[in-house]
Amino acid sequence: MQFDRSKSLQQLDGQNWGEPTYDSHLVTECHRLRRVPLCQFTVEDLRIMIGQDICLEFLMPLALEHLRDDPLAEGAYYSGDLLSAVLRAGKDVWQHHPDWRSEVAAIAQRTAQFFPGNEMIAESYEVFQRDLSTGHDQCAATHAQSVRKSRTAKPQKS
Repeated sequence: MQFDRSKSLQQLDGQNWGEPTYDSHLVTECHRLRRVPLCQFTVEDLRIMIGQDICLEFLMPLALEHLRDDPLAEGAYYSGDLLSAVLRAGKDVWQHHPDWRSEVAAIAQRTAQFFPGNEMIAESYEVFQRDLSTGHDQCAATHAQSVRKSRTAKPQKS
């Protein structure tokens, strides 16, 4: 999916969340980040938003770019906290994007040697693997169904 990185999530998805109605740092930060152009997102910004399963269709490609370069990219907490957040992303993202799932699995496997010293990444990886093994058939079925739909869809008139 191509999108304009000079735009914010609010501009890309067309949803204005307004001002936060709950007084917490996380809620306030998520609302603020929805107005920040994606080209200004840091690893920490990605970790926060992906950790909340917000706009993954726009943020996961950015996270993957960072993880390709540095699988242990660090936000504010620990080495690999972005990978940990990505590994814990909701099952829906992997069902709709099996290519992302495969890439994340490959990155995690290459990086697995570092997991024993980091309980958070090790735990996230275990959850990811368990979700993959239990959801693999469902993911494959969802992907096959979307491929069938795209082949039978009528072309849009321009």
